[in-house]
Amino acid sequence: MATEAMQAAGEAHKAGMPQLDFTTYANQIFWLVVALVLIYLIVSKLALPRIGGVLAERKGTIERDIAAAEELKRKAQAAEAAYNQALADARTEAAKIVAAAKAEIQKDLDAATAKADAEIMAKAAESEKRIAEIRDSALASVTEVARDTAAELVTAFGGAADAGAVGDAVTARLKG
Repeated sequence: MATEAMQAAGEAHKAGMPQLDFTTYANQIFWLVVALVLIYLIVSKLALPRIGGVLAERKGTIERDIAAAEELKRKAQAAEAAYNQALADARTEAAKIVAAAKAEIQKDLDAATAKADAEIMAKAAESEKRIAEIRDSALASVTEVARDTAAELVTAFGGAADAGAVGDAVTARLKG
């Protein structure tokens, strides 16, 4: 028996690799087909539906996110347009307020200027009146001094001073 076992082991060793033994190809092909069919069934019934579900879920999530982003973009654009409109309205309102304030200030300035002009004109008229009075009194004083001086000169030169003649001579000389 020991020799028979040794012979069987030797024959098995001589046969080489069992995958390359042509006598077992039919059996190997059968089990290969069975294994491939089982792998196909497992993949097609279990793995692919799960992968398809995950892909569909991801696609749905991406589409929802894109739709939400577009909605937010539309809202942001609407908010920006509303902000720009409010800013333009505020600028217009500010320009109106500035114009009204300028008009009111100009009105007050015009009224103050008119009042100041009236006061200046009144003071100028009063000053001219006083200047005219001073001129008239100065002219009267100059005339009086000129008459007195002329009468004194005539008397100093030894003549008789006639008040009417001296007055007419001084008046004629003052006129030109």
